[in-house]
Amino acid sequence: MALSTIRFTVEDGVGTLALNRPSVMNALNRQMRHEITQMLIALPDEVRCAVLTGIGRGFCCGQDLTDGATGADLEALLRDEYEPMLRAICDCPAPVIAAVNGVAAGAGANLALSADVVIATESASFIQAFTRIGLIPDAGGTWIMPRAVGMARAMGMMLFAEPVTARQAEEWGLIWQALPDDVFAAAAADRAQALAKGPTGAFIAIRQALATSFGNSLEAQLAVEAQLQGQAGQSHDFAEGVAAFLEKRRPVFTGH
Repeated sequence: MALSTIRFTVEDGVGTLALNRPSVMNALNRQMRHEITQMLIALPDEVRCAVLTGIGRGFCCGQDLTDGATGADLEALLRDEYEPMLRAICDCPAPVIAAVNGVAAGAGANLALSADVVIATESASFIQAFTRIGLIPDAGGTWIMPRAVGMARAMGMMLFAEPVTARQAEEWGLIWQALPDDVFAAAAADRAQALAKGPTGAFIAIRQALATSFGNSLEAQLAVEAQLQGQAGQSHDFAEGVAAFLEKRRPVFTGH
């Protein structure tokens, strides 16, 4: 697939999708949404961890307002272009890390927050900027935010549209980790490598279990755990993990 708005590379099991419109802070246009969606759907089999990041001084400033958004049918835009992109992240066959290298605003913030794990540089910030142009948060923001930080913080972020620093986002539980700028790239790469070498099936099962937990009773969630654990117990990676434990060596997981 020819790419014009993202840069895709694979190294040691890590597939990196780098948003590549730095002159406009990686604003999301139709082509970029299509490329992100298609690359995540068609990840090469060798990719066992996907990383979303940005090229330039920002991660993503949100919707490109010059890309036909003003006056458009925003309901159709979200349904036809944003929803498939977000589903591709949530259904990705490999764990997804958002390595947020700078400002993540509007739909760009919620794009990052839809990843399994979010790691940000300390100079980054997250902004629910929608009310600045008379809109409500979208791209999954109204679902993600209250579950991550609670109703009061979610409401404040959305009403006031003020930046939340990466360090504050970490303290609130909005993201996994905020790192000093000088170690961010190397540390994010190490985290991606750790996932790429891990038991991929177990990682995806964890995602599935957590996704159901908010809507389930304890009894229902125990049933989900039993089902997913039963599947994991049949995997090669489980057999390898037990063997490595008994043999006092590091396991070599294959993702199967």
